[in-house]
Amino acid sequence: MAHDIVVLGAGMIGTCTALELTLRGHAVTLVDRQPPGRETSYGNAGVIQREAVEPYAFPRDVRAILGAAFGRGLDIHYQAAGLFAALPQLMRYWWHSAPRRHRRIGKAYAGLIAHVTEEHGRYMALAGAQDLVRREGLRLMYRSGHAMEAAAAHAQQLHRDHGIGLDLLDAHALAAAEPAFRIPMAGAVHWLDSWSVSDPGALVERYESVFRQRGGRFARGDASSLRERAGGWEVRLDEGVVQARHAVVALGPWSDGLTRRMGYRLPLFIKRGYHRHYAGGDGVNVPTLDAERGYVMSSQRRGLRITTGAEIARMDAPSTPRQLAGAETEVRKLLNLGLPVEAQPWLGSRPCCADMKPVIGRAQRHKGLWFNFGHGHHGFTLGPASARLLADLIEGGTPYTEATAFSPSRFPC
Repeated sequence: MAHDIVVLGAGMIGTCTALELTLRGHAVTLVDRQPPGRETSYGNAGVIQREAVEPYAFPRDVRAILGAAFGRGLDIHYQAAGLFAALPQLMRYWWHSAPRRHRRIGKAYAGLIAHVTEEHGRYMALAGAQDLVRREGLRLMYRSGHAMEAAAAHAQQLHRDHGIGLDLLDAHALAAAEPAFRIPMAGAVHWLDSWSVSDPGALVERYESVFRQRGGRFARGDASSLRERAGGWEVRLDEGVVQARHAVVALGPWSDGLTRRMGYRLPLFIKRGYHRHYAGGDGVNVPTLDAERGYVMSSQRRGLRITTGAEIARMDAPSTPRQLAGAETEVRKLLNLGLPVEAQPWLGSRPCCADMKPVIGRAQRHKGLWFNFGHGHHGFTLGPASARLLADLIEGGTPYTEATAFSPSRFPC
């Protein structure tokens, strides 16, 4: 049976949800205050991470925690007010990151990650987006021999468990692969099955274009105006009101505000991140995470994009330059970095859940209300795979992959 559905949020997750439902014959209106792909989905490193079978765990090593607390590294930074506000969820995040719990979470998470390139490939073919995509993998680069040795052992275990393509590069092989590097590195783990995108926002726009070509409707509107009505839901648009039998909340970091007003108390928090492009200098042949410094380099249309690690801060707090400035300093030592393209760095927020799994499925308290958010660092990666899962659930069919682990019902109302 075809349904009329309103999807709130036109980032990667919401746009893919709207597209998947439209491809299945439903009448879908996609609502956002901004054009598609202009918020969180624009700001990532542009990598579709097939290797990301394990979600990012909270550090358990005392030295790593103390290093973050005293600001010794670039991968984690915090503002005091944001840290205090997020502390209950961060404590739950730490609890879920215990090795035994993390392994159980990773098993469910891997079941979703296993489909990400297949599902993106399906949408890319429809969107004619092959010009945006490179299928050359992702490198995790290490500066010290002991870190490289440990990373290689862990990578080989993931390769055995999940069959992900892997190549281990020693110092000489990495230098040959990235000849622009001016200082020697210990080596790199090269995950071969991951893809990269030269313009993440443009990929979302391509998906949204297919959505409209197949009969979907995009409208500017106020997601916070979502109201239950007899037989369904309504949302205020710039041009009026849209009514639908079903509503999907896919608002990324803004999902918590809306769902709290509706009576849900989900363990959500945000990690902020920064990026900036640099033109006129060297790039990298494959997207590269400087694993011991905590930033990513990715050659994109606008230049070399440097993206930072996590900042724990309120979403509306002033920006802080420390992480990106530190990353820029490290990159300038490593290669000939060009001039900044933007006058100011881009800043956005990642929507995270304390148990490291996205929230996908039926809302417990309201009929016809569905959730698809909380994807943390992997919203860009998981967009089509999450959309397919949610569409299966809305249609009442057998989910194509295990769904219970992601259900909103895992948290009490």
